[in-house]
Amino acid sequence: MRLEAIEAPGLARRLGLPAAALAATVLVAAGLAAIAGGNPLDVLGQIVQGAAGSKFARLETLNRATPLIFTGLAVAVAFRARLWNIGAEAQLYLGAVATVVIGTQSGLPGPLVIPAMAAAAVVAGGLMLLGPTLLKTRLGVDEVVTTLLLNFVVLLLVGYLLEGPMKDPMGMGWPKSPSLPAEARLPRMAEGLRLHWGFGLALICAAGVWLLQARTTLGFEMRAVGANARAARFAGMPVNAVLVKTALISGGLAALAGFSEVAGMKGNLTADISPGYGYTGIVVAMLALLNPLGVVVSALFVAGIFVGADSMSRQAGVPSYIADILLASALLFMVAALKLSRFRIVRG
Repeated sequence: MRLEAIEAPGLARRLGLPAAALAATVLVAAGLAAIAGGNPLDVLGQIVQGAAGSKFARLETLNRATPLIFTGLAVAVAFRARLWNIGAEAQLYLGAVATVVIGTQSGLPGPLVIPAMAAAAVVAGGLMLLGPTLLKTRLGVDEVVTTLLLNFVVLLLVGYLLEGPMKDPMGMGWPKSPSLPAEARLPRMAEGLRLHWGFGLALICAAGVWLLQARTTLGFEMRAVGANARAARFAGMPVNAVLVKTALISGGLAALAGFSEVAGMKGNLTADISPGYGYTGIVVAMLALLNPLGVVVSALFVAGIFVGADSMSRQAGVPSYIADILLASALLFMVAALKLSRFRIVRG
């Protein structure tokens, strides 16, 4: 059997197959719930209720979606240019480190400290991805390997910093950095709500990335390099320079996830500040088909599953790990559906 391209896929094929993928994901979730001893309909209902059934639940979903929007955008930008950034986790942590350093050591006045922290995080994340990109463009080193391995290097570095130079002398128990002063914390989007302006910044970044890709020369060059780097170089495009710019943007976006978690949610840095947001950002970007605006919707969907699964686990006694399997299933089914929407299986 082989795949044969379909010149003009019909609307039913383009929409029906992704819808079937979502339906298959729901069936998988129902089956897992039944295996775990729960009522499938009750479990699915509790996931939805836990993610969006109350004001508190909705705000928690938005908070959880904030770092996923940043890492999803980082992956989408890089993958669009065929720069395989698997290191968003490392860039997130370096952004968090830069945020704490500037927020606690710079002595800047209140109006300047938050922009300075954000700028420092963007620079740190961008430089983090710049190294693997230069190795790719100059020496042909596979960036999948280098960015993936740097995740572990940076986690070990953060562990050292929290046990040494950045350890809070007043902290007890689990190593953590000193807390940011009040003027270095992101304000809430509304009085009395946990939702902070990191979410607003994430939405602004999503709109900015969409404008960059759809309305600028650099965006066109990124798409062209991603489509066919050899043809882009033949057409006179500076392929290596485009990849470097892409790396700086992608790494900076991932680092803003660390900035928002420290300045908006936690107030300090710990070794477990990210439960894998950098890796989950890959799922977010792929489900969004690398569309920056779609990343927002995809991040809300993924965040809702995690928040809803946590709530469901407490009420139904079904393990919250069902969320991880649910997301993996959704990604696999969606990738297959998108492939089959453009190709048909032909025997022989």
